[in-house]
Amino acid sequence: MSAIGAFKGFGVTFAHMFRKTVTTAYPFETPVAAPRYHGRHILNRHPDGLEKCIGCELCAWACPADAIYVEGGDNTEDQRYSPGERYASVYQINYARCIFCGLCIEACPTRSLTMSNEYELARDSRQDLIFTKEQLLAPLLPGMDQPPHAMYLGDTEKDYYVGALTNPGTSAGAERAPWSEQHTADGSGQAGGTVS
Repeated sequence: MSAIGAFKGFGVTFAHMFRKTVTTAYPFETPVAAPRYHGRHILNRHPDGLEKCIGCELCAWACPADAIYVEGGDNTEDQRYSPGERYASVYQINYARCIFCGLCIEACPTRSLTMSNEYELARDSRQDLIFTKEQLLAPLLPGMDQPPHAMYLGDTEKDYYVGALTNPGTSAGAERAPWSEQHTADGSGQAGGTVS
C-alpha cells in the first residue's frame, strides 16, 4: 500500500516536470489579478459625490489585525460629507498589519468599503504604509461635486439607501481602483492618490 502512495506522489511531481515554464517580466509587465482579488481598499462615493462611509466603525471592529482606525464626525446642514447623521472624519488603514481577509468588507452596512485589484503596496517606510482617508477615497467622476455639499439625490438619507441593491447607481470605486491603469501607464510608484 505504501508503494502505491509513493507512486501517486511521484506522479504529481512528474506531471509538473513537463509543464511549460511561465516567466513574467515583472515589474515591466504587470500581471493581471483575478477579478475578485483582495487588494487595496477603496472608500466609495454616491453618484453625487457624497461619501458612502457613515463612520460607524464596524469595519474597525471586524478587523482581526486591528489595522483600521476610524473616527466618526457629525454632519451639519452647512458641512455635509455623507447622507445621514455621521461621516468618517478620520479613516486610516495600516497596510503593515492588514491581512487582506475581507472581513471589513463584509461588515460594512453601506457598501462604502470595497477592495480593488491594486496589489503594489510596497513602501520604503512603515509610515507610508498607513493610508489615509484622502488616499482611500475614490476619485470624483464627471458630474460629482467635492463634499461638503447638500444631498442632491433626495431630501433624506433614505433616498440614498432604499432601493440601492436593485439600483446601486454609478458610484465611484466599485471593485477596482481607477487609478491603477494610470499608475501602470505613467510608471509612477505611487499606488494611491489624493482626490482633487
